[in-house]
Order: sequence, then structure tokens, then C-alpha cells
Amino acid sequence: MNVKRRAFPLAIKAAPDAEGHFSGYVSVFGTPDVYREVVAPGAFAASLAATKTAGRKVPICWQHRMDEPIGVWDKLEEDAKGLYGEGTLWTDVAPYARIAQRGMAAGAISGLSIGYYVVADTFNEAERVRTLTALDLREASVVTDPAHDDARVDVVKAKLAAGERITDREFETVLREKVGFSRSEAADIADRGFKAWSRRETGHPQADPAAAAALVARLSGFSLPK
Repeated sequence: MNVKRRAFPLAIKAAPDAEGHFSGYVSVFGTPDVYREVVAPGAFAASLAATKTAGRKVPICWQHRMDEPIGVWDKLEEDAKGLYGEGTLWTDVAPYARIAQRGMAAGAISGLSIGYYVVADTFNEAERVRTLTALDLREASVVTDPAHDDARVDVVKAKLAAGERITDREFETVLREKVGFSRSEAADIADRGFKAWSRRETGHPQADPAAAAALVARLSGFSLPK
């Protein structure tokens, strides 16, 4: 199961001081992303409680690099707006921490993004909105580009090239941005056709990456009747 990512622009409240202390919203409630997913209030409660019980703290990473921690979140708590955090950058030992500190102070780096596993969610069929009700927070990063990385076609293509599985939502993105279907057309194909096709092709609820790539290629010359 891959760690998912979700980014929020302009989430930093206070840029790092000389000691590397800063604050900002790691996640914002009620903000849909390109996949029409919304984080619900209370989604982090169980994860934060488990982390505290275990005597651990959530790391601050650089650009979601789990092997590149640049600090630690000293405080993470939910409020009415979202998941608020106060962190400390390790500017004395981590080179990227100094880059993050300088970039945030200059206003050139303004993104915070989370890495998480989905524990529980609900789906509103009528509005086609998925609400994430429980998340297992693994890290929260400082990012230069606060875009939703998983929404980019290049990332989906890279997953296929690396032999990783893609989801129906990632396939929907390919249909919109590479093949040219409208949002509603892509959503209908991904929701109905892709799931059924992937089960038939692989006997697994997720599509085989090579088979998914072949399907994308076949759809490239296909258009819906006007």
C-alpha cells in the first residue's frame, strides 16, 4: 500500500525564526482535491493519539523524502480549520533544513504536504465526493511546489514505468489530461469500466500496471460519440 500525499498551498502561518521554529496548517478540512476527496474533522485523532502513546513524534521531511528528515513536529493538533502544527527545523545538522528555512522566510517556499495511509472513508455517490474520515499520518513535509503530486499525468506514467499499480482515480486523470475526455466522461469510464476491466484482466481489484498502460494506449485513439 503506497503512502498517499496531499498538499495545501500557503499553509505556513509563521516562517522559521533563527532557531528554526515555525508553524502552519499541515492539513485543511473540507478542501476537495483533484480526486474530489475531502479530509473530515477528526480524521487524524486516532493517529495522533497512537503516536503520542508510543512516545514518538511525526517527522518533518523535505519534499516527502522519508530518508531526508529535516526536523520534527513539536505540536500537532486539530482545530476548526484543520491540522495545526508547530515544528522545529534541524538547521544545525540538516542541509535541506537550512534551505527550507531560507525559502520560507523569503516567501519562495510556502507549501506543507502530508504523507498518510487511508484508514477509513465514505463515498457520496450523488456528489462523487470521497470523505477521508480516518488517516494514519506518517510524515508532513515542507514542499516547494504545493500541488497535488498524484494528480499529474507524469507521475502516473512514472508509476506505470516502475511497475507500480495505479488506482481508478489516477486512471481517470490520465483519461482527462492525456486522452482528452471531459471530467464527467473520465469519471464514468474510470468508475464503471476500469474497475470491471481490471478485475477481469487480473483477478485483482487493482489493475496490473502493464495491462493498464496497454489500456491507456488503446484509448488514445478513441472518442465518445457526439
